[in-house]
Amino acid sequence: MGKYVIAYDIGTTGVKTCLFEIDKTIVLKAAASHGYNLYMVENGGAEQDFNEWWTAMAETTADIMNSEEVKALNITAKDIEGISFCSQMQGLVALDKDCNVIRRPMSYMDQRAKEEIKKGIANGIQIAGANVFKLLPYLYYTGAVSCSVKDPIWKYKWIEAHEPENFKKIYKIVDVKESLIAHMTGKIIMTPDSAFGQLLYDTRKGHEGWCKPVCKLVDVNPDHLADIVKCTDVVGGLTEKAANELGLVPGIPVFGGGGDATLIGVGAGATRPGDTHIYSGTSGWVSTVVEKQTVDTGAMIAAIVGAEEGRYNYFAEHETSGKCLEWVKNHLALDEIGIYLEKKDVTESVENFEETYTSLYDYLSKVMKETPAGSNGVIFTPWLHGNRCPFEDPNAAGVFFNINIDTGKRDLIRSVIEGVCFQNRWMYEQEAKKVDVSDTVRFVGGGALSDVTCQILADVLQKKVETVASPQNVGAVGAAAIIGVGIGAIKNLDEVRNFIPAEKTFIPNPENKAVYDKNFEVFKTLYKNNKKAFATLNG
Repeated sequence: MGKYVIAYDIGTTGVKTCLFEIDKTIVLKAAASHGYNLYMVENGGAEQDFNEWWTAMAETTADIMNSEEVKALNITAKDIEGISFCSQMQGLVALDKDCNVIRRPMSYMDQRAKEEIKKGIANGIQIAGANVFKLLPYLYYTGAVSCSVKDPIWKYKWIEAHEPENFKKIYKIVDVKESLIAHMTGKIIMTPDSAFGQLLYDTRKGHEGWCKPVCKLVDVNPDHLADIVKCTDVVGGLTEKAANELGLVPGIPVFGGGGDATLIGVGAGATRPGDTHIYSGTSGWVSTVVEKQTVDTGAMIAAIVGAEEGRYNYFAEHETSGKCLEWVKNHLALDEIGIYLEKKDVTESVENFEETYTSLYDYLSKVMKETPAGSNGVIFTPWLHGNRCPFEDPNAAGVFFNINIDTGKRDLIRSVIEGVCFQNRWMYEQEAKKVDVSDTVRFVGGGALSDVTCQILADVLQKKVETVASPQNVGAVGAAAIIGVGIGAIKNLDEVRNFIPAEKTFIPNPENKAVYDKNFEVFKTLYKNNKKAFATLNG
């Protein structure tokens, strides 16, 4: 009999709560999801409500524990051996000494601290948006620098400047999952990946932990920083109050868990040095496990702290990966099938199709499969919200290139997915210049649900691509793996891959290599050739 654990995947717009069995593999037994609000406030603010997070967790916990699947297995709350989290990162939650949330949590999307970042680091002689005299020591200690208005440091400074009464109440500042762990256990901690996300973490070997010189550099009170524990550590037992609210039993061990950028790779089974995975959710990335902190400043790729001590994820981000397909669904596909004027939500309906498809995305996959590789010469740039890697430019935008009189909407639809795959190849090849990447790539996220997309990715990369069971749930799988290591059901994170086998394998089709190599070379020129035009239109 395996071990039963609960993983909470805390996203930007909702929580997915999953019950897993850890035996010879990690198997999803039940799942439930519940949404909550993202509050956009004046001057670029983005906040969430802690009580909405907690209510969503309580309702989804009840849903899974009362589900027919769980009842059939005769699983009760007493059988749960661990709780953990995969969570959105780089938020800021201010807590008092009693673990109460002082003000609404500030999302990673919050951009109010424009004056604070100017005063703190974006002033004087600058390189990459940071004062050169602060940039160099900052990089020395942390291997990164807080030069984005979205970074937690500047949210903290914004509270100090604009809400002094709230600032006086601060005992500790934490990230999203740590605030929930505090509510569960009464203990306030941070995991190393979350601490690194605060950009106050000393990554030098033998010095790992909060970095007082950097705190001084950006005027952060070190007393406001929580104790750091490992992702696989038990923080404490579930309190009686929290257990009653969740419908569980007191004392269940609560583990440190990790952020989404940390645990999605773990859930993909990519945990050993050299393992590369590609994620395609709303955003996306290419990430490779490395043992040495590496930075490619020109391509905006950096190694971020991983779930295992001494390991990093060499991370190249694409902000609108799966968002491109959503754009296609809303603005091309609905019109294609004759229902655009009514603007119906048909993503879960089959009534509007001549043939039966389980979702609109299945229809899109069919359309793409019937369109030739290379989309009859059409190339799409997937920069719908600017771009970060391998070039950073908020002015960059999406382009359909090389349309002619014979171009049809099906060419456009397939070209969008090919464009996302070209972006992944560009980031993959850029990573390969600095680190050893794997020839077999694990592909996860909602994008990996489509076999057609998986095959296109294999053909564009000319690499073998593997997917896993429930690729859209890999963040929660990673949180379950963390518990598995913590309770001894899995020896260590290196062994996680053995518990997450590949479900499908896609071999590159050599017949498509020539057209994709040709289109890819053109794809890479489109930003350089249009940079000035993007600036003129969007700057």
